[in-house]
Amino acid sequence: MASLRSNWHAVLFALGVVAFGGWFFLAPPYLFATVYENVAHADYGISAPVLNTRDYNFRMLALSHINVASTTFGLSAAELSALTARAATTTPSPLVATATASTSVQVEGKAWPVSTVYPEAGALLPFNRIVAYYGNFYSTKMGVLGEYPPEQMVHMLASTTAAWTAADPSTPAIPAIDYIAITAQGSPGFDGKYRARMPATEIQKAIDLANEINGIVILEMQVGLSTVQDELPLLEPYLKLPNVHLALDPEFSMKDGSPPGRVIGSMDARDINYAAHYLASLVSTNHVPPKILVVHRFTMPMVTNVENITPLPQVQIVMDMDGFGTQARKKGTYSRVITQEPVQFSGLKLFYKNDIPPRGDALLTPSQLIQLLPTPLFIQYQ
Repeated sequence: MASLRSNWHAVLFALGVVAFGGWFFLAPPYLFATVYENVAHADYGISAPVLNTRDYNFRMLALSHINVASTTFGLSAAELSALTARAATTTPSPLVATATASTSVQVEGKAWPVSTVYPEAGALLPFNRIVAYYGNFYSTKMGVLGEYPPEQMVHMLASTTAAWTAADPSTPAIPAIDYIAITAQGSPGFDGKYRARMPATEIQKAIDLANEINGIVILEMQVGLSTVQDELPLLEPYLKLPNVHLALDPEFSMKDGSPPGRVIGSMDARDINYAAHYLASLVSTNHVPPKILVVHRFTMPMVTNVENITPLPQVQIVMDMDGFGTQARKKGTYSRVITQEPVQFSGLKLFYKNDIPPRGDALLTPSQLIQLLPTPLFIQYQ
């Protein structure tokens, strides 16, 4: 798993700097399938969405394979007193689960679920699962998006998304076009940064495809010898849209100056928090639902100071295990970099080619992945 992904990149065209300023795109209204209550707005007499925190917490417990009936969560003071009295003669004792008005549920003695700030209303997670097809339209070697004609790819994605909803009906699956908008390169390019910025027409193609299927877009950043701080603002016109989200790939963030693909890169919590705060500002300014920020990881050093990564009400953070190999190897890596390093939500990448022989044994199925701790809500196919 620590080896570099074998599909490391077929060389794309050297594209140079793309001027994104001034490009704005209109998208049809997007229906976010989350659960929320309505309350009257004090000033205007209109209904404002409010997150259903009880449902949110129940779902977070379920993702951690904790039956709410085995916990103290949601009990009144009288019920808790009665349960405590019974617990003296009952084995096992109930798990102590608590939540506050501002932070989500946690269970005493358990790493999962992670207690964080609640998201703003309209958040996709944990009410939905994201099923993403990954790649770049210029390359047949980087993933599904470029390997198949758009009509065939969209049909495949619809089938895969339906399979996930069938496997876990309580968590509807939403399709995602996961497009590498800034891709690491094997050559330095005109400015020596070893990355290429995709043109506006290609990014718009990803957005148009997602709109056709009532899905979302995830824009991937592989910064090479550049930085998150320099590259992220270029994507702002797209990230302002309600159904466009962001992913960071530390594997191709080369802080030591090495060209991408020779060693595995890394990002620090400061880079991730910078991206989260940038997205949060866009959410607040443009009055759009919370964003999802995906961070890829398959080795421990790829993400440093994980404990300092901070989810925000406007940004939900998904740590995605994106290594390939046998089922046992993928599960082991997931345990090390996800289960043992809790942040907020989890994801896992499946490789249509590298998870099968000769490099793997078989593609993990939805029923198998649902059993992981925590259950992943972001599934990416390459």
